[in-house]
Amino acid sequence: MISIKLKDGSIKSYEPGITVIEIAKDISEGLARVACAGTVNGETVDLRFVVNEDCEVSILTFNDDEGKKAFRHTATHILAQAVKRLFPSTKLAIGPAIDGGFYYDFDKQNSFSAEEINLIEDEMKKIVKENLPIERFELPRAEAIAFMGGKDENFKVQLIEDLPIDEKLSFYKHGEFTDLCAGPHLMSTKYIKAFKLTQVAGAYWRGNEKNKMLSRIYGTAFTKKSDLDEHLEKMADAKKRDHNKLGRELKFFTTSDMIGQGLPLLMPNGARVIQLLQRFVEDEEEQRGYVITKTPLMAKSELYKVSGHWDHYKDGMFVLGDETKGEDVMALRPMTCPFQFTIYNADQKSYRDLPIRYAETSTLFRNESSGEMHGLTRVRQFTISEGHLVVRPDQLEDEFKGVVDLINYMMKTLGIENDVTYRFSKWDPNNKEKYIDNPEAWALTESKMKVILDDLKIDYKEVIGEAAFYGPKLDLQFKNVYGKEDTIITVQIDFQLPDRFDMSYIDKDGVKKRPYVIHRTSIGCYERTLALLIEKYAGAFPTWLAPIQVKVLPISEKYHDYAEKVVAKLKKLRIRTSADFRAEKIGYKIREGRNERVPFLLIVGEKEADLNEVSVRSRKNGDEGATSLDSFISRIKEEVETRIL
Repeated sequence: MISIKLKDGSIKSYEPGITVIEIAKDISEGLARVACAGTVNGETVDLRFVVNEDCEVSILTFNDDEGKKAFRHTATHILAQAVKRLFPSTKLAIGPAIDGGFYYDFDKQNSFSAEEINLIEDEMKKIVKENLPIERFELPRAEAIAFMGGKDENFKVQLIEDLPIDEKLSFYKHGEFTDLCAGPHLMSTKYIKAFKLTQVAGAYWRGNEKNKMLSRIYGTAFTKKSDLDEHLEKMADAKKRDHNKLGRELKFFTTSDMIGQGLPLLMPNGARVIQLLQRFVEDEEEQRGYVITKTPLMAKSELYKVSGHWDHYKDGMFVLGDETKGEDVMALRPMTCPFQFTIYNADQKSYRDLPIRYAETSTLFRNESSGEMHGLTRVRQFTISEGHLVVRPDQLEDEFKGVVDLINYMMKTLGIENDVTYRFSKWDPNNKEKYIDNPEAWALTESKMKVILDDLKIDYKEVIGEAAFYGPKLDLQFKNVYGKEDTIITVQIDFQLPDRFDMSYIDKDGVKKRPYVIHRTSIGCYERTLALLIEKYAGAFPTWLAPIQVKVLPISEKYHDYAEKVVAKLKKLRIRTSADFRAEKIGYKIREGRNERVPFLLIVGEKEADLNEVSVRSRKNGDEGATSLDSFISRIKEEVETRIL
């Protein structure tokens, strides 16, 4: 007999060879009906997994993250089966579960139409009703290649060929459909009753723009229709908030095929918000002891060879010049650190000079693949609130905490402090190509960062393989309206580049010593921050950040002169103001102003002109009635100066 420790701490004895689903049935038939997967000694496994030795077992349901993945992964296979039934010549690529749903990539001659998506959904419903048992089996490598090759599934053959030689090759079968898959999956198709296909998009095979473009069908699935309906309602709201749609409608940015992908054009509204953010950041950094630099947008390859970017980051850089023609090989900068380190090295520093806090509003360039481009969140040219702190070892902890305090202040001011999560990004010792290979230094630096994070009582998640190539980092993660996670702010401890650039300071004992470097952003990439703020506030920015804070609406042409006086007075006080002098009815003008998300609309007519008043309509309270112009000015100035959200 073997001993199985369950989630509640109880221990049960079973014959060896029992499966996870059988353990679930022994606990409760109800639990078995909702089981999606299991864990054995903390590792997620299929319900068919056979247990042969003492271990800890938990049963995962849809309420567990890994349970959701198994549930939605099963929905993905049902989608693929439906597509193969309806369009047999279509080739299968990949189909994972993702946050909030799933997708499957297909190679089909033409993209899926809306009518075809409806047909696929209907076919999926039939497959669910058929209650097809889902079976798992394994094949040796050669047989697996022959099996998928015989089905003319060339993408699956590529996947098998690229897997390690010793990889277990598992397949899942239901009805006439079989797919290469690691699992886990449910026991039958009957459980996937509440689902919806939500979107069709293009996607390059393996995310590489040099590969074939495939058709990707997105969907989602839940155990209950009511949960699906609630999710779809949230998705509808997300589409309204999507910065890529709303940002264009509100004229924050636009794009042009003639200019290129990943190169957005900031229109006056967007440029104004970024200008306001930049002034706010630079002023706050100055108050906290940062000194400003301004460095070139490009440099010779020699600089990047010293920093390590040439070896570890070249594919992500824009390289200019041809060495074979005797030209200098240059590259647009992907980050500012090598430039600021060169400034540091311009003269010898003493221990008394440290810490030095360099800051720069930096325009950077990264050669992102075209499949990754999206609105303002993933672009090829962007501007960042970049900074590097050169510190003595005894200053590292306090300076790191000071950086985190600055970031927290920025987030609180923007109203996003409760919307971020923290990730402690560590190196992957098995990926020698991605990282500078110095295990001892990595261990020391990661331990130092962990002590600091724990002392700050930051609730973080550790992730292997997300560090910068030169050191570990604290990433602040933000989810967009669709649940996709992006990094908006990072703080990194660097133990490598001070060596590479031979950075030093003269210590108290007269000996040259190496400083540490902290890389950081204070508000992140301005374009990405603008995108998340558009979605956070649905375009209705707080008054201090709104591109237009006040719009003056004269009731008729007779009151244009007074409206112009109001506009002039407000502008003189640096209140961002415009006026609507069109020959339109006042109700239409008010609706237009509300659609533009202007915080305050000031209506002026005969009474207002006579009494030097304005009738206020605020975005928050609606019609507030008449007040003196001076009273309104005092109110809005206080709102701006205190940055009320």
